[in-house]
Amino acid sequence: MVNQIFVNLPVKDLKKTIEFWTKLGFKFNPNFTDENATCLILGDKIFAMLMTEKAWTGFTPGRSMVDTAKSLQVLNALQLGSKEEVDALFEKVVAAGGKAYRPTEDLGFMYNRPFMDIDGHVWEPFFYDESKEPKKS
Repeated sequence: MVNQIFVNLPVKDLKKTIEFWTKLGFKFNPNFTDENATCLILGDKIFAMLMTEKAWTGFTPGRSMVDTAKSLQVLNALQLGSKEEVDALFEKVVAAGGKAYRPTEDLGFMYNRPFMDIDGHVWEPFFYDESKEPKKS
């Protein structure tokens, strides 16, 4: 089994990206932060390494970087504890310069408000209530 996960994502301006995520209330691991990258702490064992495009390409020799204005390579789903937490995070995102990616979706048992961060990466904060999920026959 996996002990931790580090999602690696390229960013255009590391300083602006750090400012964006700080406005959302997130912290960074200073041991994995320098002028080329920072380690965004998403949970106890969940991290995103946000790297300058130059640093990111050093880890992906022979591969082109996805242009987030035209394509997506990954959707990052983040489970939160309530609909209110999802809404609160989304409001911080908009205030910090992010934007809605798709309309809010409320399925009764699952609620999400996908957003695009300032680097064009898509995040899907969601709340899931297993007790309200339709039973499969």
